[in-house]
Amino acid sequence: MNFIVGDKVSVLDDNIAGIITKISGNTITMESTDGFEFEFEAHEIMLFNDQNLTSVIFRDQSLDEVVREKEAFKKHKVPRIKPKERSQPAMEVDLHINQLTNSTKHMSNHEMLNLQMDTAKRQLEFAIRKRIQKVVFIHGVGEGTLKAELEYLFGRYDVKYYDADYQKYGLGATEVYIYQNPTS
Repeated sequence: MNFIVGDKVSVLDDNIAGIITKISGNTITMESTDGFEFEFEAHEIMLFNDQNLTSVIFRDQSLDEVVREKEAFKKHKVPRIKPKERSQPAMEVDLHINQLTNSTKHMSNHEMLNLQMDTAKRQLEFAIRKRIQKVVFIHGVGEGTLKAELEYLFGRYDVKYYDADYQKYGLGATEVYIYQNPTS
C-alpha cells in the first residue's frame, strides 16, 4: 500500500493510531494521538478513515452477527481440579443424631443407634448403586459404639474402610472406598 506523510493510520496488531510523519523505504514513522513517535513496517499498519471504517468492516455482516459468531466459538473453560481435591470423597454422610431427627426426646439410645445405622446402610447402598467411589461417614468420637457398629456393617460389603482425613474430620469419621468392579 502506498502511504504519504500526513495519512491517518492505525496499527493492525495494537490499539495505536496516528499520523505519518516520515517515510524511509519500508519503515514508516508515525506520531500517535498521544504524541509519541513509533516506527512500523508498511505491512503492520493500514489507512485509517474515520467515516468509512465501520462501513468497511461491517459491509458483509452486522455487528450483532460478528459478536454472535465470536461468542459461539468461545472455548469454554473446564474448571481444573487440583490433585488434592481429586482425592476428596464425592459424598459425606453426617450420622450425628441431631442431623437425622428434629427431636430425640422420646428415643432410647438403642433407637438412636438404630436410626443412625439404618441411615448409614441406606446411604452406603445408594452410593454402591450410583457407583460413587468414596463416601465419608461422620460419626463423631464419643464412646466408639457407632464406629464399631459401622465397621461391622462395612465388613458385610465389598468395600475397604479406614479413618478419614484427620485434618478435615479429626478422629470422628470413617472413609469407605467402594470397589467398582467387585470380583464374585
